[in-house]
Amino acid sequence: MSIASRVSALRKIMEDRNIDAYIIPSADNHQSEYVGEHFKSRQFISGFKGSAGTVVVTKEKAGLWTDGRYFIQAEKELTGSGIDLFKMGEEGVPTVNEFVIENINTGGKLGFDGRLIAAGDGLELKEELDKKNVIIEYDEDLIDYIWENRPALSEEKAFVLDVKYAGESFQSKINRIRNVMRENGATTHVVTTLDEVAWIFNIRGNDVSYTPVVLAYAAITLDKAYLFINDNKLDDSVKLEFNESNIEIKPYNDVYDFIKELDEKEVIMLDPERVNYSLYNNISENIKKVEIENPAVLMKAMKNKTELKNIESAYIKDGVACTKFMYWLKTNVGKIEISELSASEKLLQLRKEQEGFVDLSFETIAGYKEHAAMMHYAATEESDYKIKAEHMFLVDSGGHYLEGTTDITRTYILGEISEELKTHYTAVARGMINLSQAKFLHGCRGYNLDILARGPMWDMGIDYKCGTGHGVGYMLSVHEGPAGFRWYIVPAKHETTPFEEGMVITNEPGIYMEGSHGIRIENQLVVKKLEKNINGQFMAFDAITMCPIDLDGINPSLMTEREKSYLNDYHKNVYETISPYLNEEERNWLKEYTRAI
Repeated sequence: MSIASRVSALRKIMEDRNIDAYIIPSADNHQSEYVGEHFKSRQFISGFKGSAGTVVVTKEKAGLWTDGRYFIQAEKELTGSGIDLFKMGEEGVPTVNEFVIENINTGGKLGFDGRLIAAGDGLELKEELDKKNVIIEYDEDLIDYIWENRPALSEEKAFVLDVKYAGESFQSKINRIRNVMRENGATTHVVTTLDEVAWIFNIRGNDVSYTPVVLAYAAITLDKAYLFINDNKLDDSVKLEFNESNIEIKPYNDVYDFIKELDEKEVIMLDPERVNYSLYNNISENIKKVEIENPAVLMKAMKNKTELKNIESAYIKDGVACTKFMYWLKTNVGKIEISELSASEKLLQLRKEQEGFVDLSFETIAGYKEHAAMMHYAATEESDYKIKAEHMFLVDSGGHYLEGTTDITRTYILGEISEELKTHYTAVARGMINLSQAKFLHGCRGYNLDILARGPMWDMGIDYKCGTGHGVGYMLSVHEGPAGFRWYIVPAKHETTPFEEGMVITNEPGIYMEGSHGIRIENQLVVKKLEKNINGQFMAFDAITMCPIDLDGINPSLMTEREKSYLNDYHKNVYETISPYLNEEERNWLKEYTRAI
């Protein structure tokens, strides 16, 4: 079926049910950013392959809402679909809710699969639609009726992440959560987000591409815990250990009845932004709710000493792979055939050579020339560019290791480039360096510091339509809250928590010129404490990414002495850390590409 035919088929089902508008988000039952193949309904109905977006279909209109990372990609992929692109955050562009409210008549009916919509979003929409006496139907997945040969739910096995990697037992984590429950007078805590379930119980899986999580829900009481998961995903030894810790295994979908049958004397603690609308509506109206951010969100973001030590090890391994890749690319471009796809495969091969490597942490973004202007470009057989000894090549990639999750971007100079490109490249490097050097008081949030990264670009009247950085999980999601860098607040991003010791945050400013080029340079930072005095607790960042920044794109005359000093010190550290793992030829090359400027 063509995209237009799919939309038409959906409208026929909507007509049969008197539904005036239907919402298809990018989520799964757990409000995940990245989802398994079974849950890619929004991609199925629109053809848009980006990770973030929402489709709304009415009787006469259809629209896709996505953010600035995907504007260029979405315009291309929606061509001929009959679906209009709504550029989120742009002036005059309505939000999804505003569009729905405007395009549904009084007394009409809105539909969506309530498992795919966060309770907070659903309740907000309901409050507005109640004013128009609009009915919400949320108990059917209409896409399921038209998606032939839809992929089944994953049956992949889960595995336990040993305490030598996790740094804390699941019993200890559950007890810490119970302490928060007691502080809030709660008797039951419901957890549905996959990375939080994985973190709490020290389990990992392969149910979502590039994210080592397992499809599961959890409920924690003051003396017991329940894990809702398909029984065949856990081996007998894991079941025995859970049983000995008073953790009961129940079927995956039983969580809905479990919530419905809770005693009305219970006090349930949950996060409306992390529990789906269907589950939320299964809670009796007589049960008291404590609605706060799940405590695991902050707990897992603040890496413990074991995790931090392991992450440093993961970044050395990743740095070896990425440095070897840079050497291979720079010395072979123009001599052998290299394409965006083959370069991505080479980098994967080099990562696989590292002990403890598990998988990629996201689909590699490898964009040559103007492809790099699409922030989340993914090469296909049709779009795959052959790479020549000219221009620039942006590669954003990462890996999951037993010691942690990595995310790194480098933009490589493959030949002579114009002064304008060098100016842009240097500005991006300066922005990354300036943010890396920040010294700030505890309590600062990402929007307090973001200008340090954007400053060199803003000075030129240039901006990038995305955040500057995001948290990173530990052998979990490469995008993790609750802190990040962005100059404005996007409530749905959950990234405005103050920086705390042990958080791992990316720092990735960029310049993206449609039809011409894209530049991004990304390091990961660990938040640390500095001195504490009468003025407060001072904080700073340590860069843990170990890979050269391509000096062929740098114009030193545009940099301050402080910026050059930082870059020289960084490159000295890269050489000392990575060179022992290289052969003589690679070491000599690395010496040149980490030279002082």
